[in-house]
Amino acid sequence: MAKNGLASRLYRGEADLNIVGRRKMWFAAAGLLVLVAVLSFTFRGFSLGIEFAGGNTFQVPASVGTLDQAEAKVNTVLAAKGGGITVVTAQKVGSTSGEYYELRTAQLSAEDANAVKTEMAQEFGINADQISGSQVSEAWGHQVTERALLGLLIFIAVVAIYLILRFEWRMAVAAISSLVIDLLLTSGIYSLVGFEVTPSTIIGFLTILGFALYDVVVVFDKVQENTRGITANNNQTYGEAANLALNQSLMRSLNTSVVALLPVGGLLFIGAGLLGAGTLKDLGLVLFVGMAVAFLTSILLATPALVLLKNQDPRISAHNKRVLARRGAIARGEVTPKGASRVVPAGDDVIDPEEAALAGAAPKVGARPAGKRPSAVRGGRPGGGNRPGGAKRR
Repeated sequence: MAKNGLASRLYRGEADLNIVGRRKMWFAAAGLLVLVAVLSFTFRGFSLGIEFAGGNTFQVPASVGTLDQAEAKVNTVLAAKGGGITVVTAQKVGSTSGEYYELRTAQLSAEDANAVKTEMAQEFGINADQISGSQVSEAWGHQVTERALLGLLIFIAVVAIYLILRFEWRMAVAAISSLVIDLLLTSGIYSLVGFEVTPSTIIGFLTILGFALYDVVVVFDKVQENTRGITANNNQTYGEAANLALNQSLMRSLNTSVVALLPVGGLLFIGAGLLGAGTLKDLGLVLFVGMAVAFLTSILLATPALVLLKNQDPRISAHNKRVLARRGAIARGEVTPKGASRVVPAGDDVIDPEEAALAGAAPKVGARPAGKRPSAVRGGRPGGGNRPGGAKRR
């Protein structure tokens, strides 16, 4: 039973999952999720970090109390200043000089920032020089966004050229489409859940591009191997050969994704969650979400999209029609599959050519075995027609 289990069949590439055949369902699900993501972008937007929205950062020694206590006291100071400004994010970070709390607020003027810093020192009962502060303009975030988008476009262009040279343009279109959907869905999750977008998030987005394309290239390489010279026979359609390639490489893709997600999960859940390393949270979160979505899109969308594009090729379309026509003829009994013996009903005068050839080659009942005569035998007599004894008559 264990040898026939799903895991064992996946390992051998014999799971026979009909992924390409259900491509309409995958496309519909992906389209619905992309629509939800776009609506979230439009109406909900993103929770931008201080680097993109602009604001002030205050760093307070962790010795003043717990993180919640520090955040509550800073909010008390800000409420006294008026303007409705509160702490946007608070996290515990560490450095060589010790641990401290980093609290971020909306943008304050230079005078208000200095006044808040002084009042915070009085509230915490420490010296003002123990609290450090900085101000970030939203213009810096715009510059980071523009450069990230420029880098994304250059990356996609270079990858498209490579895929066209390595495979073909249809594979390049399918791979990049899967990549774009991966980015849209990951961004949609960030928008819906309200995860904060920071420079580390942008770095993570650029990092998952390579992982997503690696998985697609591995699958496409197997697809190319299975479909090479496919039009020379009428046994498989292009979609069936591509689906076989998916099944054969599915376990490899799954292993790659699991191995990649384990350290990222440790970075996110242990480093940021248990140990409180807040600086790792933004990078670990986008990597974990993006890699998980990349695995799904590379399997469920990239190859089905490739099959959809290849079926528009007249040569592949004609091949698929020949395969289906031959199967229909076999089902009606008009054509005998190669390697199968043809059964002739009783009283039918139709004789299979192969059976006729075998029947003609079989010896008749009572006949002597056919053998090669000796070269010196003539007329069935030994010695070239001489009498027994070997002497010639003069």
